[in-house]
Amino acid sequence: MTSFCKNAFCNALIATSLAVGFGIGVADAASDEATKPQAHSDGVVAMVTDTAITAKVKVRLMGEDSLKKSDIDVTTTNGVVTLKGSASSSDAKSTAETAAKSVEGVKSVDNNLRSPGSSKTLAKTKRVVSDSWITTKVKSEILADSISKGFEVHVKTIRGVVVLKGALANQDAIDHVKDIAQSVEGVKSVDTSDLTVAGK
Repeated sequence: MTSFCKNAFCNALIATSLAVGFGIGVADAASDEATKPQAHSDGVVAMVTDTAITAKVKVRLMGEDSLKKSDIDVTTTNGVVTLKGSASSSDAKSTAETAAKSVEGVKSVDNNLRSPGSSKTLAKTKRVVSDSWITTKVKSEILADSISKGFEVHVKTIRGVVVLKGALANQDAIDHVKDIAQSVEGVKSVDTSDLTVAGK
């Protein structure tokens, strides 16, 4: 009887020790798991959100009757929507931007759409800048030339055509100044009909 009790008592102690040890092991494992750095999922979430925004913007644009003749590409990065392609008109370009901004989650819209109106404006701006540069260049070349020195020559440029006005010493000087203007980059032709010989 005594031997049996001792054995039972020993078995109970062993079982208790095992249970305690197992519990500690589980607790340690749980603690380790809790202290492990968690994977950062912001990038994945942002990607999913951007994809969803792009899809919603495309659907919204497809629902606009005025955009049916436009070819628009949509991309989204961190909530910023970029519109590329061509719009059938300047109004269609504005409509596309407004529609994109109305989608939930859109922070801003970068409207890079081309439209007939914007293309004409850009071409006009480039032409004006080019004419201005030509005029300045021709003036500086004439002022620096010894033959035209002391004479006042007015320079005007219209669509690459340089118009010279004023008076020079003789016809050779007029021809010389014409050659100077003609040598400037971007000049299509030179009009010297308003250049006269001084004293005549």
